Amino acid sequence: MKFRKFKRRAAALVLAALVCTASFSGCGSKKSNSPGATMYKSSSNEETYDINAEETAYTDIANYTLPRKGEEIVVMTIKDKGTVKFKLFPDLMPRACANFVGLAVNGYYDGLKFHRVIADFMIQGGDPEGNGRGGECIWGGRFDGGVNSFLYNVKGALAYANSGSTATDGSQFYVVVGQKFTDDEVFNKYRNSAFNYTANAKKAYFTDGGAPWLDGDYTVFGQVFEGIEIIEDVCSNTVTDSDDMPADDVIIEKIEVVTY
Repeated sequence: MKFRKFKRRAAALVLAALVCTASFSGCGSKKSNSPGATMYKSSSNEETYDINAEETAYTDIANYTLPRKGEEIVVMTIKDKGTVKFKLFPDLMPRACANFVGLAVNGYYDGLKFHRVIADFMIQGGDPEGNGRGGECIWGGRFDGGVNSFLYNVKGALAYANSGSTATDGSQFYVVVGQKFTDDEVFNKYRNSAFNYTANAKKAYFTDGGAPWLDGDYTVFGQVFEGIEIIEDVCSNTVTDSDDMPADDVIIEKIEVVTY
């Protein structure tokens, strides 16, 4: 199966306003989605979740919630670039986090490249085939990571790519860069009208930037809290063709799950 490509759309004040879809087969990639060892079982389809917080603890956008001491975070080392740290939200997105942690601790992502880079929008990786058509979740095939109303596609968001719905989530993921919105009319044009935007969520798109047209259709499950400049650097790489593949490979040296 081939995943749809992100289709570019022009906007006067948003240079890279894109309705995305990444491409790959087997598991998820579309428009261009504190975990612990008990959160996953890599040898079967049985899923075990360790949820330590109630969703009702959040009253607004959760993306900028910093990790607490003792939480497990994701540390991604990008070769010749540096280290990026992510907070995960297993309390809000247990299956999504379980999948990513399970793949990461098994070394699935180590040595893979970011096969898709779109300036001022996002970077995408997690495909062992390196062409946007491969990968699978920790349980094999695809899974439904779902969406959560507290998590948005703001700058720094970590989410699964998919092929048309969150039911096609797999191993491929993207990290949002996006651009800042400066005009209500443009924001209202590109936001998902079916998704709820709090005042603080809207403010985040104007202050930091992001891709609100992805909200509600993609599984956001993490957020960069350190090293966003490295993601921006990768996002600025020169690409070779219409597939938006970097001219020079950008390699994920390793992804680790560590205690904060």
